[in-house]
Amino acid sequence: MGINLGIAHLRAVVALADHASFTAAAASLMVSQPNLSRTVAEAERRLGVRLFVRTTRSVDLTGDGHEVTAYARRVLLEFDDGLEQIGRFVSGDRGTVTIACLPSIAATFLPPYIVDFRNGHPDVSVHIKDGLRDDVVASVRDGSVDFAVVAASGRANDLMRTTVSADAFVCALPSNHALAQRKSLRWTDLADEPFIAFGPESSIASHVRLALENAGVDVGPSVQAHNVAAVAGLTAAGLGITVIPELVVPMMSFASLVYLPIEPTIHRTISVVQLPGRRQSASCSAFLDILVPPPKG
Repeated sequence: MGINLGIAHLRAVVALADHASFTAAAASLMVSQPNLSRTVAEAERRLGVRLFVRTTRSVDLTGDGHEVTAYARRVLLEFDDGLEQIGRFVSGDRGTVTIACLPSIAATFLPPYIVDFRNGHPDVSVHIKDGLRDDVVASVRDGSVDFAVVAASGRANDLMRTTVSADAFVCALPSNHALAQRKSLRWTDLADEPFIAFGPESSIASHVRLALENAGVDVGPSVQAHNVAAVAGLTAAGLGITVIPELVVPMMSFASLVYLPIEPTIHRTISVVQLPGRRQSASCSAFLDILVPPPKG
């Protein structure tokens, strides 16, 4: 048979056990003495045992009272701890923020923001789900992440986008390449040059292809790869030159390439992408306030 005792009953029993006085216990709980007496009596009635022996001079625990009070303390400790954790979650001091993003953004753009966020919210876990552009946008749609940070959201007109930064493109080439001694390049300088291209699923490919088309430039024989490390290695091997966003440069440092500005300069827009109507948790909203500061005034 279940025992129907509420938190108020347990608090009343523990308070009376601690103070051995109805007056003092009632004051500690900020309730009236009659109210406390009724609550303790109701607890005894529901349990079917006497918890206290009352005299004109003292209130003492019975044997059953000692046992029940010990269990009540443990229940209240867990309950109060749970309420504290819920309060910290609601206030944004606990919880999890899950972000989808491109690998280059995860590696170079987001870390400073995460450091800033963790300084103020050390108990909030941050999960990064990096992947290709279409997968990142899909994870926003299916609700598996709180939001995404992308360099291009494609035809994601059903999603809410907020621009946070822009990333300029540069030309990467081996240090012994004939163009490596220049201070800057123009897109026309790439004509007929062997080229290392990113695959069509990359957010980089469409920007570079459009810039070449606008400049009326046809590159030479191309080799296509799907990740930054592969493109860096192929370029370092002298198989061609490539064009990359500046955020990608640190991820290619192992290849000892030369990076030159290329004009006219093109940029990719970095945006936060969210599902319209999704109510963000307090911790997630706190992160977004750092990433996309609210307007002043």
